[in-house]
Amino acid sequence: MASIICRGKLYVPFLLTLIVPGVIGCSCLNGAAAIKPEPATPQPVVVYTYKVVNTFPHDREAYTQGLAFDNGSLYEGTGGYASSSIRKVDLESGRVLQEYKLPTRYFGEGITLYKGTIIQLTWKSNTGFVYDRDSLNLLREFSYPTEGWGITYDGNRIVMSDGTSNLYFLDPQNFNTTGYIEVHDKNGPVNKLNELEYINGKLLANVWGTANIVIIEPVDGSVTGWIDLSGLLDTGYYNNHVDVLNGIAYDAKTGRMFVTGKLWPLLFEIIPAAK
Repeated sequence: MASIICRGKLYVPFLLTLIVPGVIGCSCLNGAAAIKPEPATPQPVVVYTYKVVNTFPHDREAYTQGLAFDNGSLYEGTGGYASSSIRKVDLESGRVLQEYKLPTRYFGEGITLYKGTIIQLTWKSNTGFVYDRDSLNLLREFSYPTEGWGITYDGNRIVMSDGTSNLYFLDPQNFNTTGYIEVHDKNGPVNKLNELEYINGKLLANVWGTANIVIIEPVDGSVTGWIDLSGLLDTGYYNNHVDVLNGIAYDAKTGRMFVTGKLWPLLFEIIPAAK
């Protein structure tokens, strides 16, 4: 498959091979069935490495839990009790342009963008928040019965992780759970699914505590690839306090992919490339 040129940059086929508000009621799992389609022909699992295209400053006090990018703007959700926030960030400088700080009892988690809003999860409070994208004003809350880890929007449904091998599909209007899949490869369930991003028909998830991003077929939860980001952050930075890789954002207009980590001083634009 041919590569593509986007705004003067060369992009490898990876991004193409991913196949071309008040309190809302509880998003209960009762009645939400696991999605178990007819077995499909297994797809080959591809392991990718990466090429760094650009490096940008990142607030090293930001305990990154979620990233999103749209229309030239980077949005970030941060975690930690008494330090969780939702932010709009200037990509080039890393400067925080706008910020809403969560009440101290909440530990912020993943974020996603949906129709002029930002949706943010919390870890153990069973509570999510919906903000106005422009002002970051809190519009409403919603609830869910699991822990909250990662979240993304696939164009029809909200997809949410809870740190297990399950991904839950939520109605974006009322946040009711409509179904779920178990993510698995040839060795069985893939656990500790964290930050999520939807890219051209595939779900990408950070696997907590590792340098890996897993590529998931949303129809049945099968793993179709891995991105190994080992060595992305120079070991010299580990003399200071940094945490694990976490955070994936995708610019659909240009095909750019961004990744970072918790308390990392840098955010990277990368191109995954098959090993």
